[in-house]
Amino acid sequence: MTPHRRMWTYLALGVLGAAVGVWLVTLWLPGWLVATRPTSEGPTGAAGLTGATGSAGPAGDTRRISATLFYVAPSGDALIPVEQEIPYAAAPAEQARRIVERQLAAAPSGQVSVIPAGTTLRALFLTARGEAYVDVSREIVTGHPGGSLHEFLTVYAIVNAITINLPDITAVQVLVDGREVDTLVGHLDLRHPLRRGIRWVRRTP
Repeated sequence: MTPHRRMWTYLALGVLGAAVGVWLVTLWLPGWLVATRPTSEGPTGAAGLTGATGSAGPAGDTRRISATLFYVAPSGDALIPVEQEIPYAAAPAEQARRIVERQLAAAPSGQVSVIPAGTTLRALFLTARGEAYVDVSREIVTGHPGGSLHEFLTVYAIVNAITINLPDITAVQVLVDGREVDTLVGHLDLRHPLRRGIRWVRRTP
């Protein structure tokens, strides 16, 4: 093979190799980028919100933690802390959801719930500022007996259950049926997140 023909052979092989390389990049690169691109938005489409969606642990995970929940003191004018076991979740939003669901559920034997019967958790979101937004069903309003004391105890049972068990969450705002409300029954301002309310808790002897 003459030097001139050899040069053209090498040039043709080089062009062919480049074409193959471009084809491989075009075929595989877009899929790789989609598979590895992180997301920064929460389930509502707003950056900085983390929502509780489904189980955070693997299937069959039966781990449990001890959580402090709040029920009515025998005197009726305060909350008392009661230890309850609830399922463990690795994600803070999911763990908060499980804590609130247990707080809203029927009280354990020997205790009295301050949450109106039928109240359920609709959604729960955490922000990067350490605030939780807890959206509950309208039964918390329609089933409430009224009175300023009972309203404070109802709200702070939820606020304290989250902030005491999850110290990284510093404040909680209660929403009703997906909407911000002024109050539940006319006394406690719910238009902003509330911090832990220890003054409403009475330690048992």
